[in-house]
Amino acid sequence: MTKIKEELERAYKSIEDRIPFIPEIALVLGSGLGEYAEDPEFHIEAEIPYGEIEGFPVSTVSGHDGRFVFGTVGEKKVVCMKGRVHYYEGYPVTQVVLPIRLMRRMGAQVLLLTNAAGGVNPSFKPGDFVCITDHISSFVPSPLIGPNEDDFGVRFPDMSQVYSKRLRLVLEHCAEKCKIDVKEGVYVQLSGPNYETPAEIRMVAKLGADLVGMSTVIEAMAARHMGMEICGISLVTNMACGVITGAKLSHEEVKETAAVAKERFTMLVTSFITNITIGD
Repeated sequence: MTKIKEELERAYKSIEDRIPFIPEIALVLGSGLGEYAEDPEFHIEAEIPYGEIEGFPVSTVSGHDGRFVFGTVGEKKVVCMKGRVHYYEGYPVTQVVLPIRLMRRMGAQVLLLTNAAGGVNPSFKPGDFVCITDHISSFVPSPLIGPNEDDFGVRFPDMSQVYSKRLRLVLEHCAEKCKIDVKEGVYVQLSGPNYETPAEIRMVAKLGADLVGMSTVIEAMAARHMGMEICGISLVTNMACGVITGAKLSHEEVKETAAVAKERFTMLVTSFITNITIGD
């Protein structure tokens, strides 16, 4: 057993008797989006703060509460990360993806990753939702570096379809039904915590990025390695540095835009979760 699996098993065993059900869907709520777990459509059955899980990283960022919330949305059993852990907080990358691996260990088959992102594509604007079609991982370390845990997945996992086409079609259908415009784009994760320079944004734009942020990609890689089916939704909370406007960027702007988008986000995510067929 590798050290990574030992850490995962210790974390799981420390809360096993507090997990109310085997979740079908894992949901990660990004910056400013944590209030989804407080919506009446999310019927809470249990909560576990990260600090009460053995060996678990704790979120230190404003807008990230730091707890697992277990509940039902419609008939679906959901485990929700109300606040994520970021690489820039100083944790090793294997610790950053430990929550994803733990939700898979609980039994979740589908992973919905959400985030607040900077818009690189000039056709985007703050408040837009974007379905992630692919990502660029070259600027952050892979969570799969080191001894491979064969119980998780193969040594050289395929990443040609990280984000499920099937789930993208479900999201598209739900967006149409909810009358919410959802665009598509490629997301690049940079390390942070500083926002990007104009030159860096010009660089990632030339590489094919439509969105830039400080999360999601390494989580998706770890989840794909473990065989999860993944969908990603970005909320454009600002235009990335040097794109369209020359305005300075701030975390407060991120949270303010997320607050305005709260109602549409809740509607879209609830519709998506209730319309997913598990196991297809």
